[in-house]
Amino acid sequence: MKTLLLIDGNAIMHRAFHALPPFKTKDGTPTNIIYGFFSMLHKAVTDFKPSHIVVCFDTPKPTFRNRLFKKYQAQRPPLVDDFKSQIPLLKEALKKSGINYLEKDGYEADDIIGTLTKTAENKMKVLILTGDKDILQLVNKYNFVLAPQVGLSNIKLYDETEVKNKMSVSPAEIPDLKALTGDPSDNYPGAKGIGPKTAVKLIAEYNSVENLLKNLDKVDNEKVKTILAIEKENILLSKKLAQIVRDVPIEFNLKSAVFNWFKPALKGYFDKLEIKSLKIRIFAQKKPDKEKGVKKESRSQMELF
Repeated sequence: MKTLLLIDGNAIMHRAFHALPPFKTKDGTPTNIIYGFFSMLHKAVTDFKPSHIVVCFDTPKPTFRNRLFKKYQAQRPPLVDDFKSQIPLLKEALKKSGINYLEKDGYEADDIIGTLTKTAENKMKVLILTGDKDILQLVNKYNFVLAPQVGLSNIKLYDETEVKNKMSVSPAEIPDLKALTGDPSDNYPGAKGIGPKTAVKLIAEYNSVENLLKNLDKVDNEKVKTILAIEKENILLSKKLAQIVRDVPIEFNLKSAVFNWFKPALKGYFDKLEIKSLKIRIFAQKKPDKEKGVKKESRSQMELF
């Protein structure tokens, strides 16, 4: 079966920016995002050999979540200039590579990724490269998450079992978990006073927050019952904010995502950005075949396929 690699562009840009020193060209152009992003992309391509690739980006415009909750992500600091200036450079590098990227005003990259997983379902396996644990909710028998670990060189693969081990709920139940506990990184509250252990217990018993709220009279703990009754609107709102949309109105054809290795035009672009070592690493090899070039530590992950 063919494999579609979906990349959470903004999450991987942030990972690269904060993991690497502030690399710059002789004229002062910052390049650490481009270097880090393509290093992780190259490793994912070498280890997992996708037949198709798409990179998904957020846009600067407000999303439907901002309309639902004005304080959504309001605590996040604005991007610094050295980060912002690399976004168009990275997109140009992707064009030179022959790699398709998508974005849609009003939606986050997560939503585009969710929509593409639905498009690919039953047709191919999907790997999602991201540092954002929200996307773990998309994991199922077709979809897997690749999460960069410390630094840029190690990648952990999450299947349904690994997600359950990490989150204590199934992938599909993650929005319900966040509906109860909230998410400080996205700045929405959930049910104040409900911690992760209580939330996991409630989800195990009632399966969803909607079913939980319909059966409040069956909740034994009076304190928890009172909190749930008071926080009902916040709980339902938080689930809407947490749930990844899978029907973004965006045009996409799988043929546009076919990947046959990085196009030669990327060489010249890397020369312009003075990224020589990575250019050599990428273009010293041709597209790896199914077995050659698979590192020993990657084989246990590959066995999942």
